[in-house]
Amino acid sequence: MQSKAVPLKIAPLKIAVVVKGYPRLSETFIAQELLALQQRGIDLAIWSLRHPTDSRRHALHDRITAPVHYLPEYLRDEPRRVLQALGRLILRHPAGLARTAAAWLRDLMRDRTANRGRRFGQALVLAAELPADIPFLYAHFLHTPASVGRYAASIRGIGWGFSAHAKDIWTTPEWEKREKLADARFGATCTAVGAAHLRGLAADPARIDLVYHGLDLSRFPDPPDRATVPPRDGSTSERAVEILSVGRLVEKKGYDRLLDALAMLPDGLHWRLVHIGSGDLKQALRAQAERLGLSDRIEWRGAQDQAAVIAALRHADLFVLTSVVAGDGDRDGLPNVLMEAASQRLAILSTAVSAIPEFITDGTHGLLTDGTPPAIAAALERLVTDPPLRSALGEAAHGRLRAEFGMTAGIDRLVRRLEEAAA
Repeated sequence: MQSKAVPLKIAPLKIAVVVKGYPRLSETFIAQELLALQQRGIDLAIWSLRHPTDSRRHALHDRITAPVHYLPEYLRDEPRRVLQALGRLILRHPAGLARTAAAWLRDLMRDRTANRGRRFGQALVLAAELPADIPFLYAHFLHTPASVGRYAASIRGIGWGFSAHAKDIWTTPEWEKREKLADARFGATCTAVGAAHLRGLAADPARIDLVYHGLDLSRFPDPPDRATVPPRDGSTSERAVEILSVGRLVEKKGYDRLLDALAMLPDGLHWRLVHIGSGDLKQALRAQAERLGLSDRIEWRGAQDQAAVIAALRHADLFVLTSVVAGDGDRDGLPNVLMEAASQRLAILSTAVSAIPEFITDGTHGLLTDGTPPAIAAALERLVTDPPLRSALGEAAHGRLRAEFGMTAGIDRLVRRLEEAAA
């Protein structure tokens, strides 16, 4: 009698994910990706360099079951943990520790900052506490998290890779980018402009993959039927157009220019601005709005969870994000919030910065300006007073989102990359 073959059980791929902070309201794209990887059967553990600072969290975070480990945010707060990690590594991984310490010292000579020292200390703890059965480290962001992941992987003699986004690409020194690109088994980035830049620095451009975050449309309701509501055109206070913007109050979001542009709109045009988000420039921007006489037309809602953002998108008439290149080179990639606005058929006004034109073709899927206040004001006036144009642009952006910027294709590519790199 022939015995039945017993199917082999294949153990799930185990990955340690290094992030700067977790959870974060402003990084839904990371949470969306982690949940998708979890749903594909990848066994994840999250290692965060910082504790959460947001008072709220998205419902999306509650669906992620991966354990979260917090590294010492400042080495002085947990000196015993760092010294214990060093002692364990001296005993267990002396060659890797010596090799990595030499590499870190070379980096320190070119970047003599406390942050560089903190990265190495965090890497010591990560390398010492990482379970032996995890073969690969995957870092979100090419700057600090990738440094910690790179040092820890070198100590342990395992592979690592990264996902780069926006600020980390444009503010990391070129020497550091070149060396990380040479060491990493693969790198993913979420914009074509970012991919082209990194491929130009990489000894092996094939290691860099373009992986759009896309949007998990299952997390969003079908868009509202805006045709059932009389369109608001700004002609009276009862028909004031609601302009929505969602973004951190930081330089690269260009909110100072948006406020200047709003002040240029005709006196007889009725509108109100709703802003969701917080940031370092909160007080300065509120003071600017006060000086410009706009305060009674602006509602600053602060940081909100995803449900509140979606509700605001469904109620608004127009979405605005006036991204710019900051003085230190920081800039947006392709902000997920633009795709979120498109998911609700909301007309979009933005700027032709970085990867935004990869999603929005000016005049087809939205309006793009050069980011100067007069140009923003002209586009705003046009959209506020023309409901049919808003409807057409919102419909086109929604169609493009569904056809070309869904999440599945990007996750497929990322899973293949992770499996190949960890093999």
